[in-house]
Amino acid sequence: MRFWVVLMGVNELDQLVELARHAEACGFHGLTYPDHLVMPTEIGSRYPYTETGEFFWPIEAPWPDPWITLSVLGAATSRIRLATNIYLAGLRDPFTVARAVSTASVFTDGRVVCGISAGWLKEEFDAAGIDFASRGRRLDEIIAVSRKLWTGEVIDHHGEFFDFEKMIMRPVPAAPVPVWSGGVSKPALRRAAANDGWLGIPMSAAENAAIVGRMQGLRREMGLPAAGFDACVSLAGPLDDAAADTLAGAGVEDMTAIPWMATPWDMARYVDEGADVTRLQVKKDAMSRFADAVIAKRGG
Repeated sequence: MRFWVVLMGVNELDQLVELARHAEACGFHGLTYPDHLVMPTEIGSRYPYTETGEFFWPIEAPWPDPWITLSVLGAATSRIRLATNIYLAGLRDPFTVARAVSTASVFTDGRVVCGISAGWLKEEFDAAGIDFASRGRRLDEIIAVSRKLWTGEVIDHHGEFFDFEKMIMRPVPAAPVPVWSGGVSKPALRRAAANDGWLGIPMSAAENAAIVGRMQGLRREMGLPAAGFDACVSLAGPLDDAAADTLAGAGVEDMTAIPWMATPWDMARYVDEGADVTRLQVKKDAMSRFADAVIAKRGG
């Protein structure tokens, strides 16, 4: 199993570089970083990943550009993979998306993964002047255009949202950029199956395995091979022997973790009672404990 540190909720931006370095030293396979373009202060949209529909971060939380952030973290490390989880590409145009991703790939020696999702926050789309109802189709087209632009060749495109001829974009990514899709709706799972991987939400091992099986079925229907598709899951519960066997049976090799953070779907188990998780050393100690308890046993 390969483990990814989720940097969502780290409001202490001055700690990110040291956290990335320590994650690499601890043997984590990757880092993921989140995205919002702008955060409305009055929100009626329901957050889809908690029972109450409430999101769990403060409204004042910082959301630096994820590709700039991952480039900075990539410059401070040498091996660890770097993924957006997730990037709201549909809030941008395909040229902005393709250039940001390819630039990050070049400056990190090809270590980036483009994790995307259609998004849930209607007010954010409204503020950007982008139709919320058609965001999924727009996102699919942005992915298609980005893949064309990443070739570095002169391209044409005639689609529902974007229409142009004889365009070229450089630099070319330093390595092929995997596109992973997040979410559990039918369109989200179909999007993941059509691309290179899936970013899961917190679920049991059995639920994760079942969804991965559904996506592999979709890939067969699309004429795509099972090989080359990654599932990076989030486990609601401990990674015990039974859970590990279930995930391995489904071909799951990647899992996210936030060792220092209590979330609505899990409890922090790698920090001391009452520890201040805003402190860098507390986060580092939690990663070290996770590495000793989990990566040492389950890492591959």
